[in-house]
Amino acid sequence: MDDVVPPSGVVAVARLDGAAMTDVDGVFEQFSDALRFPSYFGWNWPALSECLSDLQWLSARRYLIIIENAPRILRENVDRRGVFFSILAEVGRHWANSYEPEDYGKGPLFHAILLCDEHEADALEQEVAAASRPWWRMS
Repeated sequence: MDDVVPPSGVVAVARLDGAAMTDVDGVFEQFSDALRFPSYFGWNWPALSECLSDLQWLSARRYLIIIENAPRILRENVDRRGVFFSILAEVGRHWANSYEPEDYGKGPLFHAILLCDEHEADALEQEVAAASRPWWRMS
């Protein structure tokens, strides 16, 4: 079992529910609660990006975000979905460039998994891929 489950403190795993993230406030609340964001979290897109790019308050070497019901994310604010997915991509790029020598070959430092039904996967994958521009340049 030790080969499958990393030692405590190595990976911080956060489970979020896309069904509770149907609006912008729900997104911020889910991330803040699951990752124990500090009190200075500003409840806006730049603050979400900043906190996800930091995470120093969590005692871990790697971070895994699992979002269930991903197609329901921002269902009430569809125009903001691209911003959200862009932030996740940007944060992933940030962490990919943050390796220390001892981290090479051990996988990503930050990984977000979006869970959905099989029939929703292609549309979700296309939407995430389309959100490749930096979030602050999106309307």
